[in-house]
Amino acid sequence: MTQLETMSVEPLLTHDYETRRAEIHDELRGRYGAVAPVDLLGTPVWLVLGYDEALTVLRDGDRWKKSLTHWRAYTEGRIPADWPMLPALECDMMVFFDDQRHQTARAAFERAVRPFQDPSRPSARQLRALITQYADDLITFLSEDGGRTGIADLCGQYARPLPLMVTNRLLGFADARGDEVIMDVWRVLDAGPDAAAAIERLMGALQGLVLEKRAMPGDDIPSYMLAADPSVSTEELAWELYLVLCTTADLVGTLLCNTVVEVLTGHTGARASLSAGMVGEVVNRAALAHPPMHNLTFRFPVAAVRLGDFVIDAGDPVMVSPAAAHADPLFAQGIARDATVSSRAHLAWGAGPHQCPGRDLASSIVAIGVQRLFERFADLRLTLPRDQLPWRISPLMSGLRSLPVRYVLSEAPVPATVPAVGPAVSVVPAVGPAVSVVPAAPVVAAVPAVAASASDASVKPTRSAFWRMLDGFRRRPEAE
Repeated sequence: MTQLETMSVEPLLTHDYETRRAEIHDELRGRYGAVAPVDLLGTPVWLVLGYDEALTVLRDGDRWKKSLTHWRAYTEGRIPADWPMLPALECDMMVFFDDQRHQTARAAFERAVRPFQDPSRPSARQLRALITQYADDLITFLSEDGGRTGIADLCGQYARPLPLMVTNRLLGFADARGDEVIMDVWRVLDAGPDAAAAIERLMGALQGLVLEKRAMPGDDIPSYMLAADPSVSTEELAWELYLVLCTTADLVGTLLCNTVVEVLTGHTGARASLSAGMVGEVVNRAALAHPPMHNLTFRFPVAAVRLGDFVIDAGDPVMVSPAAAHADPLFAQGIARDATVSSRAHLAWGAGPHQCPGRDLASSIVAIGVQRLFERFADLRLTLPRDQLPWRISPLMSGLRSLPVRYVLSEAPVPATVPAVGPAVSVVPAVGPAVSVVPAAPVVAAVPAVAASASDASVKPTRSAFWRMLDGFRRRPEAE
């Protein structure tokens, strides 16, 4: 047994972890320093609290590995089969690859996502116009029965569906099949009684999609990934697309919610940055204050290594905490939190060889979503105090279950849809200059939406299950 497995450690995920997370991290930092031993759902792990130590782990892919084959206790059969985090870790996908296999898979994904992240590409301009359309459709839909004022759940009615609709387009699903996929992703993320069946349907749909794209490529991520690596198996590519679906839906939707909360109630300068038109900086400040992944998936050292005040044995699980690293006093001293421009040094997207390859696209979805929200509403305020908002308690993700708000719509008219030919929204990535809205080159063709525009009255009698689900959120009692 290693030193970690013989230490007496306390549970990390207490019943008040979400509301006291900063205090818990401070207590651990005071007791152990930059790295602390903790109990994670019954399994001991090292939690990295220091910013410099976090960068040390994240940037060194030679010394720190992601594959579970490097986890000593796992390979020796000492991790219970019913350990709650195993289903999330036992996935054969890029996020858990190492070395050449990781480099090959990542290169294919970066090539596939480049047309949608490079603002000079037609596909990127089309997509940004489509994100704006989806955002406006959702806002129109959630407010269409209440006049200029009302109450809404921005989590269920806006922040969660928006990135799913965008991802549906990126994967190239047909409209009807795309609605079914969105519903199943929702079921998986909610971990309800039908989650297992939903995963099975999702994987079947994704494998079918890969076969379709092999036969008839399109302007979408699976087609570009197949072009970059034709030898990739159908099953492996389906897993990669599953990762795209779930991480985009959960991580991007969570960051969108967290950004809105920071603007409405935070003390990080997010409101000042929004007022200055620096939407990208707003997203950065929210990512600093409340990263959607407060803990990252494990790394394992290939040999004993000193980290903080401890020697970490080979094969011990090490979990980097961006939330704790951002609160590291040595790091916080270098961030002028009352300024309108930050260092953009947050770890919300990770760092090093496993840094999120779609971070610019994800930041753009959040930036456009936030921008349209505060342009469409003249007034927006929470219906609950911030400390009473319902947060999920999760080992990795930090997000809201709901975001109830009262709103007043702006009187400015909004077009029913984004024009098929005309100026598009150009969003500069979050790492670099702040987001700006500028005229871009003409969009040569419209991109089909995942569902009919919610503002088109003619579609109401035949709305899909997806829009009917959103309608259910809108009809919940105000007290909820």
